[in-house]
Amino acid sequence: MKPARLVILGVALVAGVAAAYLATGRKPPPAPAPVAAAPAQKTEDVLVAAVDVPMGNGLKAADLRWQAWPEDGVPKGAVTRAASPNAMEDVSGAIARTAILAGEPVRHERLIKADGSGFMSAILPTGKRAIAISIDNRGASSAGGFILPNDHVDVIRTYRDEEASKQQGVDVTVAETVLTNIRVLAIGQTVQEKDGEKVVTGETATLEVDPGQAEVLTLAQKVGQISLALRSLADANDTGSITRGDDGSLTIVRFGVPVQTPRR
Repeated sequence: MKPARLVILGVALVAGVAAAYLATGRKPPPAPAPVAAAPAQKTEDVLVAAVDVPMGNGLKAADLRWQAWPEDGVPKGAVTRAASPNAMEDVSGAIARTAILAGEPVRHERLIKADGSGFMSAILPTGKRAIAISIDNRGASSAGGFILPNDHVDVIRTYRDEEASKQQGVDVTVAETVLTNIRVLAIGQTVQEKDGEKVVTGETATLEVDPGQAEVLTLAQKVGQISLALRSLADANDTGSITRGDDGSLTIVRFGVPVQTPRR
């Protein structure tokens, strides 16, 4: 065999032996560090609605269920099994003050124990009154029918000014705002928007007022026609106030300027 081939074979042999040595002498990769098991999260049973509960509906046991809830995330005011083990029975028969969605925790402040009273009297805040006024169910006196329960409105009275009509020899009709920023409790017998309904019609609108406003509204209906003006959701501030004089007159304060209208 030629010397050159012997040299090549020798180099290849040495390289193979070196590779085998390196392969057998390499340390194995370290084992992965053990992963600590996550601690079990503490939970607490919370009373939730099993179905959607519309405002004004009475709760039944079938409408409720207990649901495990992270202990550190239980909403404030939620009913828990630990605090009220018989809550499902205690809550049954209560009326929902507002709509409760399925899976939403039940809170006592959103429920009413009517004790045989009607729903409307149960949801009225202390010191408030509910008074119904006649409206045009075509929407001519109620913003085209787009006034919904829980909207806020201004009440406008339109009437014929007898004295001015006599003086001028023609009919003089006057419109004035008698109440501002009044909450609508119901249109007809509908007390909340349902199924995405954007128009609610009815022959009456039930408004939430205080006793003095109830007198003003009753008088305004007797001496004129009532219309409702829908207020913007962003319009949270009153632009005026209404007071009633001892003689039954209405004093309307607009932007700080009082204007008294005689009883008609």
